[in-house]
Amino acid sequence: MREWWFNVGLIYLLLVAVYLNIPPPQLSPALQKWHSAGEVFHFRGREIFYRDSYGALGSSDVVILLHGFPTSSFDWNKIWEPLTQRFHRVIALDFLGFGFSDKPRPHRYSIFEQASVVEALVAHLGLSNQRVNLVSHDYGDTVALELLFRTDQNRTGHLIINSLCLSNGGLFPETHYPRFLQELLKDSSFLAPVLTRITNYRIFQKGIGAVFGPYTQPTDAEFWDMWTGLRYNDGNLVMDSILQYINQRIKHRERWVGVLTSTFVPLHMIYGPLDPVNPYPQFICLYQQLVQRSTVTILDKHISHYPQLEDPTGFLNAYFNFIYSF
Repeated sequence: MREWWFNVGLIYLLLVAVYLNIPPPQLSPALQKWHSAGEVFHFRGREIFYRDSYGALGSSDVVILLHGFPTSSFDWNKIWEPLTQRFHRVIALDFLGFGFSDKPRPHRYSIFEQASVVEALVAHLGLSNQRVNLVSHDYGDTVALELLFRTDQNRTGHLIINSLCLSNGGLFPETHYPRFLQELLKDSSFLAPVLTRITNYRIFQKGIGAVFGPYTQPTDAEFWDMWTGLRYNDGNLVMDSILQYINQRIKHRERWVGVLTSTFVPLHMIYGPLDPVNPYPQFICLYQQLVQRSTVTILDKHISHYPQLEDPTGFLNAYFNFIYSF
């Protein structure tokens, strides 16, 4: 028995040693361009990366984009330019622990803190008195609901939300099916330090590929950019802490689902129905049952969990139809 544990420990040490000697991947030209076009501001001593592009003349409309897990603001790159042709300002950030933002550890990551990051960014940009439109995806959907709750409760520092467009987020714990590795990371304090260190590009690629449709898979370059953003500043080492958001969704379901069902802010859901994380028809049927004031766009049957990347044209058409409807 002692020999068995010794061998396991030796293998673990070797894997850690290998990991520590593998440098993080270099930024691709596309990621480098995205990074160079951005800026940082400071939130409670941490650097938060964001992009702020001025677009359409004659418009005062502002849209803020909130990305999902485990990726970054680069998720919006395929719809960025078309949005700048419609909105005066297009803004996106990397949440704390993601992308080019700081990734402190140890740290108690929470949806509440990320909502405060967004509020601080809006204040930093001088937009506290400006009506803003929110577009969110996945993890960003829950951050958006916390922002919506603060707005509806008239909390100090809240945003003035003009509209909210959600997409493929696990809004309801009862219809949300996290991936196996996510379950392991969020619930296993013993395994998490090992898993976060031995997860490599191939494991990541397989996991992310599983939530894209079979005909809408990222290119090798796009997979690599996602992995690079995750590995930047050792972001893979904080994934277990960030994944506590799944437990937070369960604990605070009444707060976040409650505001979703009661708000008078215009709502829209853009949904990729092949999503294994929020499967069809359970998720969208429950959404339509509970959120009766919201309009819904269900994209083509082969679109999965990342609709803004898998079908950017369909996503934009749905969003612009929503924006022009009120």
